[in-house]
Amino acid sequence: MTSETSQRWQVVYYHDQRGRRPVRGFLDGLRAPDRAAVLRGFALLEEFGLGVEWPHVRPVSGYRKLWELRVRAQVGAIRLFYFAHTGRRFVILHGFVKKSGKTPRRELEIAARRMQDVLEREA
Repeated sequence: MTSETSQRWQVVYYHDQRGRRPVRGFLDGLRAPDRAAVLRGFALLEEFGLGVEWPHVRPVSGYRKLWELRVRAQVGAIRLFYFAHTGRRFVILHGFVKKSGKTPRRELEIAARRMQDVLEREA
């Protein structure tokens, strides 16, 4: 990992037009050790920004701008989809506990739809 500059990035949660934050709900549903593991992943993003590399993050194939934060936790593999947005912000779009080898298309579509929502509302 390489630090871009001394200026930190900010991690923000996606919110819909009604102000609901589904990622916050996902995190609240995790046990404390698993939630702490996710928050450590967010801390990496805040400190190193775009310099965070594999195995912590990877681009999502077939989805422009969409990235996956990969977290190992007691519950298993946790995945959170995000994208880099204006103002040195990472918008966390969706999270789930991975139960199989391949990420379910439904999970990717939720993240892609939420990213499009953010981009349209802030255009």
